[in-house]
Amino acid sequence: MPNSSYAALAASFTRLYRYQHLAAIVGWDQAAMMPAKGNEARGAAMAELQVLMHRTLTDPALKSLLANAETEAVDQATRASLREMKRVWQQANLLPERLVEAASLAGSRCEHGWRTQRAANDWTGFLQNFRPVVECAREKAQRLAEASGLAPYDALLEQFEPGMHSAQLTRIFGEVKSWLPGLIRQVMDKQAGEVTLSPGGPFPIAAQRALGLEIMDLLGFDFDAGRLDISLHPFCGGVAEDVRITTRYREDDFMQSMMGIVHETGHACYEQHLPRDLVHLPVGQARSMGVHESQSLAFEMQLGRSPAFLELITPLVKKHLGDQAALDSANLSRLYSRVKPGLIRVDADELTYPAHIILRFEIEAALIAGDIEAEDIPALWDEKMQAALGLDTRGNYRDGCLQDIHWTDGSFGYFPSYTLGAMYAAQYFATLRRDTPELDAHIRSGNLAPITDWLDRHIWQQGSLLETPALILQASGEGLNPSYLRAHLEQRYLADSQ
Repeated sequence: MPNSSYAALAASFTRLYRYQHLAAIVGWDQAAMMPAKGNEARGAAMAELQVLMHRTLTDPALKSLLANAETEAVDQATRASLREMKRVWQQANLLPERLVEAASLAGSRCEHGWRTQRAANDWTGFLQNFRPVVECAREKAQRLAEASGLAPYDALLEQFEPGMHSAQLTRIFGEVKSWLPGLIRQVMDKQAGEVTLSPGGPFPIAAQRALGLEIMDLLGFDFDAGRLDISLHPFCGGVAEDVRITTRYREDDFMQSMMGIVHETGHACYEQHLPRDLVHLPVGQARSMGVHESQSLAFEMQLGRSPAFLELITPLVKKHLGDQAALDSANLSRLYSRVKPGLIRVDADELTYPAHIILRFEIEAALIAGDIEAEDIPALWDEKMQAALGLDTRGNYRDGCLQDIHWTDGSFGYFPSYTLGAMYAAQYFATLRRDTPELDAHIRSGNLAPITDWLDRHIWQQGSLLETPALILQASGEGLNPSYLRAHLEQRYLADSQ
């Protein structure tokens, strides 16, 4: 359809993708490379770029092009492409340019301040920058909600996990809360008598980086289309053709950086394997943040922390970090499956992690609804942390409500994606293990193709051709079923063989 309305739409959305490419790279640079004094100018430049993207989507010509293109669409792929274009277009046209610019500026200011305020335990200073972020997010939520008929928080959630609403999350997370505390206690009792050796450092950053690069290569990362760097908070950014992942290092503890790299490589492989002929359009991009997190958690939790994978990489660990008994595969397996409630989400074990996500979901939902204000967060955080994990965070903002980067730029509605991703990943691997009973033997031998080929076929190459429920159904044979996560956790942490 070279002269069609659809072709004209594709040209506009290709322009948008190129702007997004630039925004992604300057965002990575802001987090990984930019000197501190560059933030004000960078924030202004990024806000200007957000305005350009917004203008591209609010071009009055797009309305008639979308209507005309619907009469031209004759195949499923084109109809799916139009569905995704229309979704993005509708959301953009509900937001005034003034708000887009203000939200970007407020987010840049808050995130930059957070870098030092967290280290200084400075909640008061953070709050001054955070209030404008909340104000922008609430206005955005209200505008989206009025047009969609959704609750304000659900309207924000829709941007990260289309079709998922807080009522469904409350039900799903409520079920998890009913069994998770008991399972945590049961596993901690089981592990109380286990002997675990602590690795003896220091572990030089150069050695940790070299180890991480070898593991990335093993997992299939394409170094001609991406790179590894350092940032205060690990993330995966960039675009499909140029994926940037980051980690952070501690010389006294290599475990965080190593598994963080595995996690971010899962995100990166998803981006690198999106359908190349469609990646410049919304339909060729990642389906949702829940699906994106399912890729990182498939790599980190389902694969990376499995005894089979730890056995596979033990020679690499010893090659780079030294030969000591604490780095034997059996001990590494015990270390990476050790359950101990802690304050920090990104350091949390697989079993206690959902408690961190549920806490954040409940707080941000209340904040956007106006049930609480920003200054109420620390007290509510402590109350929920005490209830979920029995931990005291009073006065400890650094390891409490200041520990995450997500709220600094107004990403309210993102956090549920992590536990949804864990559920999707558990469901994928249940399907994989059913279809490939010898999966662990493949992993131990270094043959990860049964996993990566399956993900490539069922998730990566699908982009956004299917909506999330249909994607999960096609991949696993049923819709989202949270029981697979519970079954996985009970098998890994309570089975005698573990």
